Amino acid sequence: MNALPTRTTSALLYLDGVHVSFDGFHAINNLSLTLEPGEMRAIIGPNGAGKTTMMDIITGKTRPDEGEVLFDGITDLTRLDETRIAELGIGRKFQKPTVFESQTIQDNLLLALNVDHSVRGTLFWRETKDESERIERVLETIRLKDARHKLAGSLSHGQKQWLEIGMLLAQDPKLLLVDEPVAGMTDVETHQTAELLKEINKDKTIMVVEHDMTFVRELGVKVTCLHEGTVLAEGTIDQVSSNERVIEVYLGR
Repeated sequence: MNALPTRTTSALLYLDGVHVSFDGFHAINNLSLTLEPGEMRAIIGPNGAGKTTMMDIITGKTRPDEGEVLFDGITDLTRLDETRIAELGIGRKFQKPTVFESQTIQDNLLLALNVDHSVRGTLFWRETKDESERIERVLETIRLKDARHKLAGSLSHGQKQWLEIGMLLAQDPKLLLVDEPVAGMTDVETHQTAELLKEINKDKTIMVVEHDMTFVRELGVKVTCLHEGTVLAEGTIDQVSSNERVIEVYLGR
């Protein structure tokens, strides 16, 4: 019997000494960061700080030139492609929502389920009891249960963002990477999104990239500020936002 692989870290996500350069430009420069299971972390920083590139590395879109990227203490993400990484349980929500506008909310969630997407699989697929229950839970979480039969195209910008978060949840990932979820939202939607992510965080690990400092403050989680591809500061929102270098390069006076 094969011995189980030994966990090398308690962290769900572990980056150490990661470097990436594009045509001589160091997009990620000796980046080290850990995310514990069940944690929610906010990532802030100026444009060009490396936030998107970091997410690209975690999801297998970009391979680092050097450094370690481990998931769940045992899996080396640098050796895997995007599909395999998604199958491991890392889900990513991009800034612009990509929902199927001509389908209902419920159908969008069904399309997102981890099922066999071959032609045969699609033709003969029948939703299982477990999948039905998961869809119900997701609809409740994203506060769209009563609107399940509405077309996704008729939703407000904020609701489309929630639906896309729901489409991620339907895949039941261990780690959610969420990119600028409240960009373009009203104040009310921004507040509701903070509540939504806090609820999801009860049983999921989340990394949120965001520029809206009011929203970050409302999340009430540990904050990491990136600058020039490395960690500039880390701590509570108050600690990070009073850091002289963070003020200088990002927040301004």
